[in-house]
Amino acid sequence: MGRLRVLAINPGSTSTKIALFDEEEMVFDKNVSHDAEVLKTYASVQDQIDYRKQTITDALQAEGIDLAAIDIFVGRGGGLVNVAGGTYLVTERLLVDARKGMAGQHPAQLGSQICDLFVREYGGVAYIVNPPDVDEYDEIARISGLSDVYRQSHLHALNQKEIALRYCAEQGLAYHETNLIVCHIGGGISVAAHRAGRMVDGNDIIRGEGPMTPTRAGSIATIDVVKLCFSGAWTETELKDRLTKNGGFIDHLGTSDAREVERRIQEGDAYAALVFDAMLYQIAKYAASMAAVLKGEVAAIILTGGITNNPSVVRSLTDTLGWIAPIVAMPGEFEMEALAAGALRVARGEEEALIYTGESVWKGFAKA
Repeated sequence: MGRLRVLAINPGSTSTKIALFDEEEMVFDKNVSHDAEVLKTYASVQDQIDYRKQTITDALQAEGIDLAAIDIFVGRGGGLVNVAGGTYLVTERLLVDARKGMAGQHPAQLGSQICDLFVREYGGVAYIVNPPDVDEYDEIARISGLSDVYRQSHLHALNQKEIALRYCAEQGLAYHETNLIVCHIGGGISVAAHRAGRMVDGNDIIRGEGPMTPTRAGSIATIDVVKLCFSGAWTETELKDRLTKNGGFIDHLGTSDAREVERRIQEGDAYAALVFDAMLYQIAKYAASMAAVLKGEVAAIILTGGITNNPSVVRSLTDTLGWIAPIVAMPGEFEMEALAAGALRVARGEEEALIYTGESVWKGFAKA
């Protein structure tokens, strides 16, 4: 087998990240921007697929990249029912649900479909890796205080898993035998307990659990949310947006840019410092709760995501969490590398490709 060339595709709200790998080496990457006015002309995310594929094709051809020479197309995935973690072969069953957007319309659902279109046109094979629909929660973690409301896993599965795997590889540990707490700290924040290769608990970033973030309000007392709902000041859509898109730093400080907040702090803005510290305080509380989930048996607490490039963030969380386990900073995001790595593990026979069945890994509680 010659050296494998892998194209990773990661669709976002207004752009699509693409990266070409020669084995593990990234030889090209680009964030392909999509015209916001053009996107508005489409009734749904699903309707954007041909437009997005063409912009990706144009960007690759402009670089002289031969799509027919690519062996593997790997996408972010999304739009599926809840699944176990791993690398999935793109099949018609998977594509049917991705087109529907089983978890709601989101650009991630286009990843598998664009890969499939490229395979049909140029050959190769298509996979997705640890899509946002990964759900490995323990049964006990799903129970809430209401019988008809249960907790679900929605977090940064792709980067969470990749960081955990990288740390274990560096330390000579087996991920499936190791307990870790991973804190992804960026525009979104997810904190998860990894027990022996499974993310058994964490905060649901889609439904509003967890620390506040630059754009999300995070967990708020339910009665306060009920009051907001019935205040008459907000429509349902407006309030959802306030909680999940315009909360956190935006609501307090009018910006979602953590670097702008850091600049204000350096210039003596005491309230900006208080809000930033409150976010770190909340992250530490959630991370400590994951230590309880793991019964104190934690090999390391790993800090990742863009905001962990700030040394003061690492120092603060080391100060509050260092008594639990060693704190390891692995700044940035490795989503594109994670996509390529997952596909390569399957191609090399290190893992078996999973087959999407369309059946959720969790089907509800067995009640007497």
